[in-house]
Amino acid sequence: MKKDIILCGVGGQGILSVATIIGEAATQADLNLKQAEVHGMSQRGGDVQSNLRLSTETIYSDLIQKGGADIIISMEPMEALRYVPYLAKDGVIVTSNKPFVNIPNYPDEQALFDELKALPNEVIMLDIEDIAKEAGSVRSANVVLLGMAAKYIGIISTEDLRKAVATIFARKGEKVVEANLKAFDMGATAAQNVVQ
Repeated sequence: MKKDIILCGVGGQGILSVATIIGEAATQADLNLKQAEVHGMSQRGGDVQSNLRLSTETIYSDLIQKGGADIIISMEPMEALRYVPYLAKDGVIVTSNKPFVNIPNYPDEQALFDELKALPNEVIMLDIEDIAKEAGSVRSANVVLLGMAAKYIGIISTEDLRKAVATIFARKGEKVVEANLKAFDMGATAAQNVVQ
């Protein structure tokens, strides 16, 4: 069994923290793991992308080939579209619906949504910032996104991902752990309620 995941967003959005949480859960589940990261031109505002490959078998490459990704998990809708060529025919996109407008010629918001909705793939698109605010911390939007993607990751149980959230944030104290667990749970619930 294997799962190839592309994580993407804009620098400063916390996408590499999501990769760390999934990596922790994969390690605890005794899975093989390979990861390759690409950082943008600047720490904040540049394209950030990570290939995350999980498998019960040996993994020989850390890069996902075009048409090979099972899931694209994106903090930003335009970034999700950027990696569509890497998505498998039956792959899933889990993305925020909040554009991060960091370039002068950023596409029209409605055109972005229309393009995502027109894809033959399943697309789960929600306002993760709004859900994070409701959970108590807008900074946990990335963990909301992970909660949304949890059931699609599959090779790791939702409960194991949840435990990894607690492990990764443990050094920041109990309040931060609780806020992130709540964000994760709210993301998972919100994704289940999405009507395709």
